[in-house]
Amino acid sequence: MMFSLALTLCLVTSNTLIAQTGVGVKAPKAAEVYFDGSRKMLDQKWVYWEGPRLAAEPPIQWKIVKDPVDKGTVLNSNDPAGAGGKYGAADIVTKDKFRDFRLHVEFFIEKEGGNSGVYLQNRYEIQVLDGDTTSHGMAAVINETPSPYHAYNGIGKWNAYDIVFRAARFENGKRTEKAMLTMYFNGEKVHENQMINQVWGGPNSGIDGGNDEGRGITDTPGGLKLQAEGHDVLYRNIWIEELNLEEADTDF
Repeated sequence: MMFSLALTLCLVTSNTLIAQTGVGVKAPKAAEVYFDGSRKMLDQKWVYWEGPRLAAEPPIQWKIVKDPVDKGTVLNSNDPAGAGGKYGAADIVTKDKFRDFRLHVEFFIEKEGGNSGVYLQNRYEIQVLDGDTTSHGMAAVINETPSPYHAYNGIGKWNAYDIVFRAARFENGKRTEKAMLTMYFNGEKVHENQMINQVWGGPNSGIDGGNDEGRGITDTPGGLKLQAEGHDVLYRNIWIEELNLEEADTDF
C-alpha cells in the first residue's frame, strides 16, 4: 500500500495530540471505525438517508467489492437508484450523529467524471468529483472554496480527506457562530479554519437544505453521509473521533 502521511501537531481543546493524515492512516484508539470493508459493518452502522427524493429501499444496495489496488474489500457507491446523478435518491448516512469531530475517509474514482460527495453532519458537502477544478469541484467545500485540485492523486488511485469539523453554535435558537473546518487532502493542508455559510443543493442535499434556501441552519446534529450519483466511486477506511471544540479553531 502506498502511504502519504503528514505528521503535524494538533491542538484540540486543552490536549496536544499527534495527528497523521493521508492515505492508509488507521483509526486512533479514541476513534470509532465506521467502515472496515465488511458488509456487517455497513448494515450495522449505516442506513439510507430518508430525504424527500429517497427512491432506494433497504437493505443498502451499495456493493462490497474487491479493492482494485490493495488487499481487502471496499464499498462501491454506485447504487442503481442514484443513476443519472439523482443525489438524495440512495445516499447513505451513519446512524450515529455528530457535532464536533475528526474524520478520515478514503475514496477511489474508477472512471473520468466520477462523482460522489462526503457530507459533514449530513449538511455540508466536501465534493468528490473528477475533472472539476471549480468551487463545485474536487475537495472544495462546495460553493464556498476553490478546489485544491492539485492535491488530487487522480483516477485509479486512493485519495484521503482528513477533517476536523466544528459545528455551528447557537444561543436562544439563533446561530452565533458558523460551522468551521480544517482539511488535509492526501496529506496536504488545503482548507484552514474555513467557515461554512450554508447548505447547498436544496432539500435533496441534506439537513436544512430546504430551510430558507439552505441558510436556515439549525442546532441539530447529523450523521456522516456519502452520496450516490450513479458512478463507480469507492470508499474505505472511514473513522470518526468525536471532539469538543470549545474555541472556534479547527487547525491541526
